[in-house]
Amino acid sequence: MRPFRIRFGRAALLGAWLVAPAALAAQSAPPPPAPPPAPSDTTGSSDTTAQKADPVTVNHLETTLAGFKLSGFAEASYAYSGRSTGDTVIVGRLYDRFQNHFMLNALAVVLDRPYDPAKLSAGFHTELLLGQNANLIKSGGFDLGAQGDIPHLYVTLNVPTASGNGVQFKAGRIPTLMGLEVIETVANPNWSEGNQFIYVENFTGLGVSVETKFNRYVDAQFRVINGWDQVHDNNSHKSLMGRVGISPDALTSVGIVGFWGPEEADNNTANRYGVEGLIWRKLGKAAVWVQGDYGKEQANPALPDSTQDATWWALGGWATYDFSSAFGLALRADYVNDENGARSSFNGLVGFPANTGQKFGSGTATLNIRAWPNAVVRPEVRYDRSTLTAFDGRKDQLTVALAVAYLY
Repeated sequence: MRPFRIRFGRAALLGAWLVAPAALAAQSAPPPPAPPPAPSDTTGSSDTTAQKADPVTVNHLETTLAGFKLSGFAEASYAYSGRSTGDTVIVGRLYDRFQNHFMLNALAVVLDRPYDPAKLSAGFHTELLLGQNANLIKSGGFDLGAQGDIPHLYVTLNVPTASGNGVQFKAGRIPTLMGLEVIETVANPNWSEGNQFIYVENFTGLGVSVETKFNRYVDAQFRVINGWDQVHDNNSHKSLMGRVGISPDALTSVGIVGFWGPEEADNNTANRYGVEGLIWRKLGKAAVWVQGDYGKEQANPALPDSTQDATWWALGGWATYDFSSAFGLALRADYVNDENGARSSFNGLVGFPANTGQKFGSGTATLNIRAWPNAVVRPEVRYDRSTLTAFDGRKDQLTVALAVAYLY
């Protein structure tokens, strides 16, 4: 099992809607209708389940190169937990893992050159991420320093089709096809990242992707990558990930993701494989998501018990409601059954002790306040619980946090 710091493998950027007034490059999830405006992946994602509901004009700065668009965001935060480890670490958390600290989370600079799906064309997309968040999403074999990373960097080649949607061939480092939540917190319903994002998904993958929208109802993506969060492959076999999206109407979407491949260093036989489902439904001013995950990894020396296969499953739900254009509420509940400790035995950044199995989950409430132009203020309350006494000798913890972001 790879170190946590290189776990940020999201192998496909399918355009999760990054809130008004823009959409930032993300993944294959349906559009979160809550947070603030964020930068956008305008490279023409083929994902129908990531429909940009009621799209608005992207707020961007035109560069001196015609057709290129510059956007991004800056974010800072503060978090407090009365049960942190060593009076510093908030156990089990990612971007909000430091207790009683003001943090410079991220400065994201996104550069896009859109392609035209109706003709033979090419596009380009990249994101430079600076700040403490960048240290947590690094891939093996790539290092810009402790507070820098390039989570997105890919070229898109479009081949036109009779439907007008085209077939896209992408090459480079691309966010994953898994999950609702994405690297860029401003695009998510809640500010803190949920347990499914941290523990059962990859963040990015380096490789190639083939994507198309067959019609208004069905889209598909298929990727071949070096591995979960690997820029430089750590073995000689590739990993596979695919997704099928179904959108029966403009208010509903279903996505099914499957993955398979060896993920451990110098080991081509210990495969990791599984499936994920994500359902989205818009209900007036409200929206709901339900995500389920199941995964397995064949026995290998990296597991807590090297003699047996490891199995995990997770279930999460989100609900958002916009009281007005300036004020919204997001709720999240998640549960992870890490039966053999394969996904949570990290002694490093996330703080859980090494274990041979635990069950843990959280409940989160976030206010998304968009009263200031191009800015969002996000107070949040979160409760975590585990079957381990991981929270300063207790099995639960309560955390409060405040994040502020500006989107350009």
